[in-house]
Amino acid sequence: MNIDQDSRAKRNVVVLVLAQAVLGAQMPLLFTIGGLAGQSLASNICFATLPITLIVLGSMLAATPVSAIMQRFGRRVGFVVGAMAGALGGAVGAYGLYVASFPIFLLGSLITGIYMSAHGFYRFAAADTASDAYRPKAISYVMAGGLAAAIIGPQLVKLTADAYVIPFVGTYLAVIVLNLGGALLFLALDIPKPPAPKADSPLGRTRMQLLATPRIAVAVICATVTYALMNLVMTSTPLAVVGCGYTTSNAADVVSAHVLAMYVPSFFTGHLIVRFGTERIMALGLAILAAAGGVAMSGVALENFFVALVLLGLGWNFGFIGATTMLASEHTPEERGRMQGLNDLIVFGGVTLASLSSGGLMNCSGGAPQEGWMAVNIAMVPFLALAGSALIWLLMRPKQQAA
Repeated sequence: MNIDQDSRAKRNVVVLVLAQAVLGAQMPLLFTIGGLAGQSLASNICFATLPITLIVLGSMLAATPVSAIMQRFGRRVGFVVGAMAGALGGAVGAYGLYVASFPIFLLGSLITGIYMSAHGFYRFAAADTASDAYRPKAISYVMAGGLAAAIIGPQLVKLTADAYVIPFVGTYLAVIVLNLGGALLFLALDIPKPPAPKADSPLGRTRMQLLATPRIAVAVICATVTYALMNLVMTSTPLAVVGCGYTTSNAADVVSAHVLAMYVPSFFTGHLIVRFGTERIMALGLAILAAAGGVAMSGVALENFFVALVLLGLGWNFGFIGATTMLASEHTPEERGRMQGLNDLIVFGGVTLASLSSGGLMNCSGGAPQEGWMAVNIAMVPFLALAGSALIWLLMRPKQQAA
């Protein structure tokens, strides 16, 4: 039975890996130029990263509706809706740049958030048809599709940023093409639509009961912290790189290295989870994130940016895939839409706050760009302490119960 089940799962993984590579390319692309484009339009540079914040806010607001659409109509419908929203967001963003309107540009970013929300469910879709043994690997392989996205996105920035007389308009037009073409991939997706609940079907736990489950609570905390801190630092990186005297191409290369580090480990993260357990891999991810902050605070040479952002990506990979795997194994099928939507609502709520804080810390904490960059990385400390404490608490629980 597992052979047949995993045969379908492997086919779906191939589709989702391709979607991650093609559609996912717009994420490093938008995060590379979002702050720079915002800085060119905003009347106050403190709001330079607001376009990225609006993308994440849109993702947070869309998480529950998108999850409900997938629960009712299936993954395919939800993913196509996300891609169409990505195309619309790219069109509105391009128009905002064309007419030099910051509000219109922000509206495009907010719409793009619907795509980002749907994109976040690729990892859960990988687990839907997988056996327990294959699930961590399926999630990890789909995340590995971001490896191609890490190359495609920043290279598209280099090719399109100045392709039109108005900077970055060509880049947003490329986003439209990526979404329209990538949506066709989902025609090959083979994930059964969840059966409609019957009157006597189990309802599962409520949202509060789910969050009160220790392993779910810790998974949500660690996923939120790892994703939020990654976003906090990555959002400021292009501004910091350019502010410290380097070029936009340098910034694109740093972001490319970062996104490669986010996804290259996915080829073996699933195997590591199977061998060492989710808790240990999540703890390793948090430790690497702390090391990234240390390297970033030690200097602003271009090498520091590269090493810090590579470590940031690696720490995110272990922490986020570990948390996703833990969460996916802790809820029943009838709880899937409820729990996954709630998880992404919380995760992207944290990421929204991180993105909003990033521009303020970077541009408005006083002094030179170097001081703003230092403030961004210092802000990681309390949240790493929170996630680390939650993980230690979870690891100690069985011993306390045994005592």
